[in-house]
Amino acid sequence: MEAMDNSEILKKYFPEITDRQLAQFHSIESVYPEWNDKINVISRKDIGNLFVHHILHSLAIAKAAGFKAGMSVLDIGTGGGFPGIPLAIMFPSVNFTLIDSIGKKLRIVEAAKEAAGLENVTIKHENAIEEKGRYNFIVSRAVMKADEMIKIALKNISREKVDGVRNCFIFLKGGDISEEIKLLDDLKHKDRRLKNCSVWTGRVDEYFSEDYFKEKYIIKVLF
Repeated sequence: MEAMDNSEILKKYFPEITDRQLAQFHSIESVYPEWNDKINVISRKDIGNLFVHHILHSLAIAKAAGFKAGMSVLDIGTGGGFPGIPLAIMFPSVNFTLIDSIGKKLRIVEAAKEAAGLENVTIKHENAIEEKGRYNFIVSRAVMKADEMIKIALKNISREKVDGVRNCFIFLKGGDISEEIKLLDDLKHKDRRLKNCSVWTGRVDEYFSEDYFKEKYIIKVLF
């Protein structure tokens, strides 16, 4: 059987995707290899796997999150724009703020934003400790341990909800996550601000069938 191209894979997993969104994904696929030669934000050995390992992996959050129009999302440690840029394409009515402490990485994020014509993305060169805004969702992809990020960014979770959807952190993780779950449980018992939160975990291979996702997980901490 002939392998599906990337547009067909997107249509398979997201049947509601529009032609404009497909064109936007195609545009960023062209940006990253060119810019990665200048700014190495993706391993040169891995750039050939850009779509599955980075774009599609980011979109696992689209399956797990209840994003609604008008919501705000903070992507901490966005690196080359993952997961924020693919999510911003998929949810044009949601506002995304992408931050990273390494300024040169944000040049490729700016290029991807421009190529895709994204008007719902704000890019900031800063550390998470410096960010003052409040958001419905905070997302990250293998930046630091979940409990450590919550300690830093709990101040940024909004107290306001949209359509009753619980605000939360969403983490994309690989490998054994049992220790991270234990650390989150310990943190809940230590920090009274977390006493009413709940932790949900899911497997990315429940959404996507590619072999790469067999040991990839999503952790949600809901408030």
